[in-house]
Amino acid sequence: MITEHFVNASVTPLGNLDTLSPHEVARLQDRSNSGLHSLFRQCALAVLNTGSEMDSTRKVMHHFRRFDVQISHKFRDVQLDLINAPATAFVDGEMIQGIREHLFSVLRDLLYVQDELDSCCDEMDESGRITNLVFHILRHAGAMRPHIKPDMVVCWGGHSINRNEYEYTKKVGYELGLRKLNICTGCGPGAMKGPMKGATIAHSKQRISKGRYLGITEPGIIAAESPNPIVNELLIMPDIEKRLEAFVRVGHGIIVFPGGAGTAEEVLYILGILLRDENMEMPFPLIFTGPAESHSYFDTLDRFIAATLGERARGFYEIITGDAHAVAQRMKERLDEVTRYRKSCGESFHFNWDLTIPLALQLPFEPTHEQMAGLNLSRQQPDHQLAAQLRCALSGIVAGNVKEPGIRAIEEHGPFELYGDADVIDALSELLDAFVEQRRMKIDHEEYVPCFRLAHKA
Repeated sequence: MITEHFVNASVTPLGNLDTLSPHEVARLQDRSNSGLHSLFRQCALAVLNTGSEMDSTRKVMHHFRRFDVQISHKFRDVQLDLINAPATAFVDGEMIQGIREHLFSVLRDLLYVQDELDSCCDEMDESGRITNLVFHILRHAGAMRPHIKPDMVVCWGGHSINRNEYEYTKKVGYELGLRKLNICTGCGPGAMKGPMKGATIAHSKQRISKGRYLGITEPGIIAAESPNPIVNELLIMPDIEKRLEAFVRVGHGIIVFPGGAGTAEEVLYILGILLRDENMEMPFPLIFTGPAESHSYFDTLDRFIAATLGERARGFYEIITGDAHAVAQRMKERLDEVTRYRKSCGESFHFNWDLTIPLALQLPFEPTHEQMAGLNLSRQQPDHQLAAQLRCALSGIVAGNVKEPGIRAIEEHGPFELYGDADVIDALSELLDAFVEQRRMKIDHEEYVPCFRLAHKA
């Protein structure tokens, strides 16, 4: 039955996820707090709602509050019964094939991750267990391709960038695609979609029929950043920390486009890793880029890094603006370095086991008011530890902007409060003020009210 905005439909998988155990079906149907139904419903809606301009999980869930998904297991087939689904996911009553694939990727990952969380690598220490869990999820999803030279470029950047910046991300993606490189992003709109869109044209010119457009997300953000339709490999990681680890383990180099708090969080994450002495000799390409008019954005980000993490941190990245060709050319050169390094030390091409990620960057951070206020924002600690603390601060701000638990916490208790040394807080204030002024916090920036308050520690 088709209405103006909603569709009822039943769909079955196209690939090998054609059977579930009765136990798995029961878990997906379980509407209790310990069941998977609520999480699956939210992630399924995000996939079906691709192209939406709403970047608040709450607004998405409220708008489609009558949506539901029911799972049945008849004979050998899995069937999903969708009730009041977004009509934009269908053409002439048939679900768009890419959306159908994404829907069953969600089902695949939610079930597998839950099983792995319960049983993975109990004999290891916590850090090793987390890394192996990330590996198992990636392998189960078919996201790792052994024996292929490093060619996966991770692209980070904001979902609410302006039109010129978006067009530039497409140009960079195009130049990367011409060099036969593949693209991995957070799978959403804006700077996550543009590089993939550009690469599709270049791959077509190079007669590459199996270009990879890998999108990595997590349940807390997926409804606010629905997967864009170009993604042909979708992965749902359990939380933001494992999502970030997946990026740096499976990616071979990173390009950072303009963005907001989420992009700054990602930058702090990778710098917190590269600043570790154990990783000093490892080549890991990191390029900041945008159109020429975005140069001031990177000046602000560069000043923030210098003021908080110091000059050593600035040596891990390059800033190239207004030249998509130079960005792609430089990335290709650096990936050749990565290939030589991995050959010399016997490291795999498909998963970077040698990269040391400290436990502080792996453990999930729950941004409560108490946790945010207790962060150590002081220069009186090793630079990589401060990077991890600042990463948590930005993660909390992202939660307060777009994630339902964070939004609810702000409504109940007011803005998150962050305290720290004057030099760190002043640098953070300059960065966040620039994000607000440049309308990078949310798509509906006219309604944006900061979810944070900064203060010098007494």
